[in-house]
Amino acid sequence: MQTGNRMFRTEVVNGWGRLPEGQTFGYTHGIVADSEDNIYVLHTGVPNMTVFSRSGEWLKSFSVEGIEANAHGLYLHKEHDGEYLYMTDCGLGTVVKTTLKGEVILRLAPPDLGDIYSDEKKYKPTDLAVAPNGDIYVTDGYGQHWIHQYNAQGDRIHSWGGTGSEPGLMKCPHGISVKLTGSEPELYVADRGNHRIQVFTLSGDFKRFIDNDMDMPCSFYFHEGLMFFPDLHSRVTVFNSEDDSLVAHLGEDQLAYKQQGWPNLPKEYYRDHRFSSPHGVCVDSLGDVYVAEWIIDGRITKLSRV
Repeated sequence: MQTGNRMFRTEVVNGWGRLPEGQTFGYTHGIVADSEDNIYVLHTGVPNMTVFSRSGEWLKSFSVEGIEANAHGLYLHKEHDGEYLYMTDCGLGTVVKTTLKGEVILRLAPPDLGDIYSDEKKYKPTDLAVAPNGDIYVTDGYGQHWIHQYNAQGDRIHSWGGTGSEPGLMKCPHGISVKLTGSEPELYVADRGNHRIQVFTLSGDFKRFIDNDMDMPCSFYFHEGLMFFPDLHSRVTVFNSEDDSLVAHLGEDQLAYKQQGWPNLPKEYYRDHRFSSPHGVCVDSLGDVYVAEWIIDGRITKLSRV
C-alpha cells in the first residue's frame, strides 16, 4: 500500500521489524538510523533498546542504565570519534550519552534552578539535540516547559522558556533539532501544546514561528532538503526544509485521534498505510522512512520511497 502524493510517495514494507520470540515493545517513542542504516528503537519495555537492520532483521536488544519506564527521547550524533546515542527518561529526569552498545559515558545533571523547579514542579526532559560545537540542548517538555543548553562536558550554560504562547514561551516543547542548512544553524523546537514550531538561534534568541500545515509536531529529522516530523494527531508531515513549506502528509487518518481510548485503539482498527499516533521518525541513507508510534505495545512502520 502507498501513502503520500506525487511529490513524495512511499510504499509500506509489510512485516518490517519483527521482534524475536519472548520480546515485546512498550510504548515506542524514539527511532534513529546509524551510518550503516541500522535502526535503533527506544521504548518503554524491557530491554528498552532494540536494533534492526535496514531489511528488518532483529540484531540485538539491550537496556540502558538510568533509562527505565519513561524512556522517551532518542538522538544519534556523529562525532569526530564515532557515533553516539543520546536519550532521556522523562520520569526519572535522566539525560545520558551512550555508545551504540548502550554504555553510558555522560550524564547531564538536572538544572539547578530553584526558582523554576521544586518537589512539586518537576523536571521532565523529553528530547535533546547537539550543535556543531558539541553543545547539548534539552527540552523539558513534560515539566516546566524550558530549554536547557549544556556544553559537551555536561555543564549547563544557559536556559530559556516558560509556559505560554508568546515568542520564547512554550506549551510542551516536546522535540528539538539543529537545522544545519541556511546561513546559520538554527534550533527547531516542536512546541507541541501550541500546535506550532518555534525557531531560535543557538543562543536561544527567538527568530520565528512556523504554524502552517501541522497539528501536534513531536520531533524532527532533516534529510536531503526535507524535514520530517511526526504529527501526533495521526500523520507524518514532510516539509521542504529550505522554506518550511508542505511537501506531503504521510499515512494521515483524521479519525484516529478523535476516537475514545486513543492512542490505544482496538487492534482491528489499525491499517498498515494509516497512522494513529506517530511519535518518532527517522530516514535512512536511501531515503526510506521509519516511524515509531505512541501505542502501549508499540508499532514500527517502514515506508520505502517509490
